[in-house]
Amino acid sequence: QVQLVESGGGLVQAGGSLRLSCIASGNILAIGTMGWYRQAPGRQRELVATVSRGGSTTYADSVKGRFTVSRDNTKNTVYLEMNSLKPEDTAVYYCNAISRTTYWGQGTQVTVSS
Repeated sequence: QVQLVESGGGLVQAGGSLRLSCIASGNILAIGTMGWYRQAPGRQRELVATVSRGGSTTYADSVKGRFTVSRDNTKNTVYLEMNSLKPEDTAVYYCNAISRTTYWGQGTQVTVSS
């Protein structure tokens, strides 16, 4: 079992920045890729960014150049640095970890005001 706890969400004005963190606990040695997803009201959950155990990253086109995903394996933590935030980035952001199964955090709200 793996537990994921996100933090760092909040309310920010357009153009601002936020940094999300997700700490993993439990059977962390079995974790491979970790990532961030988001879900806006009335929309499906969508991929934001992923980072492999070795540090390889992928990004949704909508966040490329603005968001940076990183991982500190010594702290069992994955980060999402979000810059130049837009109102359309408003969503609940979920941390994700892939092991033999897929684990999800409880989500953290990010609201970007115009």
